[in-house]
Parts: sequence; C-alpha cells; structure tokens
Amino acid sequence: MRILALDTTTRVTSCAAVDGHHVLRTSQGDAARPLATRLPLDMMELLDEVGWPLSSVEAFVVCVGPGSFTGLRIGIASMQGLASAAGKPLVGISGLDALARYATQTVPRPRQVVTWIDAWRGEVYAAHYTDGAAAEAPVVEQPSGLLDAWAHAAAQ
Repeated sequence: MRILALDTTTRVTSCAAVDGHHVLRTSQGDAARPLATRLPLDMMELLDEVGWPLSSVEAFVVCVGPGSFTGLRIGIASMQGLASAAGKPLVGISGLDALARYATQTVPRPRQVVTWIDAWRGEVYAAHYTDGAAAEAPVVEQPSGLLDAWAHAAAQ
C-alpha cells in the first residue's frame, strides 16, 4: 500500500512516502519558510523523488498532535483535502504514540517507554507507555516535574 504521511506538529515539518512496511523516502521542511507556502511543494517533490503520481497514493496519514495549533490545522486540512479529492482513506496518528512505537521497534522489547515533544515555554508534551500500551493520559508539564514523578513512581 502506498502511503503519504505528514507531520506538521513541530517547526521542522516532515513527510514520508511509505510502500507497505518500507519507508522509501522522508523529507524535512525548511523551518525558515512559512508552512503554508512550502507544504504543498515539499509533498509533491517527495512524490516526484519516489516516482509516484499523487493519484497512486492509496492512503494518507497525518499526525494529529500534540503540537502547534497552526501547524496541526494546516497539516490536517491539507491531508484531508488530498484524501477527500482522491477518495482515499485518511488516518490520524498521535505523535507521542508514533515515537513510542518507533522506540519499541529499535530497542529490544523495552518494558517502559516515555516520549516527549517540546511544547515551548519550558514544557513538554509527554506520555508514558508500559509494554507498548499507554500507561496514563498524555500531559503537558515541565520536564523536571515529570522526571521527579516518574522516579517516585518507579521507586514504589
């Protein structure tokens, strides 16, 4: 299945072309340029690099947060428009869940995984996973407070 994936939750956006279980190519956006002006071109250049016409994409995937509200709005609306026009499915995924999944695939069977993303203003969006499942709801906290809470919980 040919998938076009997009993440606009951070200042440096990214997109990927995935064929089945294989990531063929990824690209990062230029954070110095406004997202709305670079996003369509970034995705079309990625598709050109892998030799796919837009019509050959079978599903669209977009990161639904957490992250910048403006980035989320632009990314979700862009992928929603493409999926709707093509009559193809659109799937939303959590950035924290995606990071946890990546960690479990790169480290042999970690029991505990903690993911976090910069939320600016000295805070992070964070989630805690046990054996691949969310152990608690995602939070927005200062890193030091999270580390203290997780250390306290681990000691018990």
